[in-house]
Amino acid sequence: MRLSSFIRDHPGPIIAEWETFAGTLAPASEASSPLSLRNHIEYILKFIADDIDSPQTDAEQVTKSRGEKAKPSADSVAEVHAALRQSGGFNMDQMVSEYRALRASVVKLWDAQATETTKQDIVDLTRFNEAIDQELTESISYYSSKVERSRNLFLGILGHDLRNPIGAMTMSAELIGRIGSLSDRQKMLISQISLSATRATEILDQLLDLTRVRLGSGLRVIKEQMDMSFVARQLVDEMRAAHPERTFTVDASGDTEGKWDRPRIGQVFSNLLGNAVQYGFRDLPIGVSIKGEAANVTVSVHNDGVPIPSGVIAKIFEALVRSGEDENPHLQSNNLGLGLYITKEIVSAHGGTIKVTSSEKSGTTFTASFPRA
Repeated sequence: MRLSSFIRDHPGPIIAEWETFAGTLAPASEASSPLSLRNHIEYILKFIADDIDSPQTDAEQVTKSRGEKAKPSADSVAEVHAALRQSGGFNMDQMVSEYRALRASVVKLWDAQATETTKQDIVDLTRFNEAIDQELTESISYYSSKVERSRNLFLGILGHDLRNPIGAMTMSAELIGRIGSLSDRQKMLISQISLSATRATEILDQLLDLTRVRLGSGLRVIKEQMDMSFVARQLVDEMRAAHPERTFTVDASGDTEGKWDRPRIGQVFSNLLGNAVQYGFRDLPIGVSIKGEAANVTVSVHNDGVPIPSGVIAKIFEALVRSGEDENPHLQSNNLGLGLYITKEIVSAHGGTIKVTSSEKSGTTFTASFPRA
């Protein structure tokens, strides 16, 4: 029996095996009912059987093998299946594994009833695999587009719907502070509101950057002519104002001008200086060095403090890793562990590199190198 005829005549056993496998995937929700999925798998099998029987030239076969076959204007059965699985809580790996299971089930059941293998069987099996691959390609593409839309919605909520109330809170605190005749207690509470709003904005910005990097957009950099040492001194002055009890030194040498993204470079200094303030000994200075070289400008931020454990250094620029807090409970903070990860992504977006060294004798130094052009 030809493979296409077998698929049309034996949907029951094929679907039963497929449902048994699909039941092991444990989706996150039950938004797609078993009945709707059972009905839909019949459409997939019909498409595969019809595709095996349809005429196909060698050129069309090559086009299909590359995943370049034009799809109909309406949603294909593969796209509908992807929509059902996405709404039902299945991730992409689970959806892909379903196609592997369907492929294996059909071949196993067809082979069990075969008495001999003919040349036509080989052709049918090839066409069957091509049809499965085409369905899989369309499903992945559609699923990815749904994730992309969800990502854009998520970024929109973070960037607009949350930023607006935080901005209103900050402005309200500033207006209340100008009223006058406030007690010290009231002034302290207003100051705490402003600080918390600023911290919330920082966390929001970090989450936005993390989302862009993790979901493929990458960090956007807009380069313009600037002086690295000038930005460094600006950020150090801000840190002095925020931490008057700490000492900061700045050492700049050589030509420190080049083309970089000024706000992003400010983020780098802010993250590295904040890290040094948090983990450095309070009675020792934090040193910032900017050195202009022929092709690069090198930035270093140094502090003396408890050294970063060697096991942490290897992964310190990963997301959600905090500098030694797991090994040193007394260093616990409300830090999300995103600052150094985003710092690395900003440096990488400029074509640069960043590294860290840490020891009891020499302290901790983060060094970033930025190409001048």
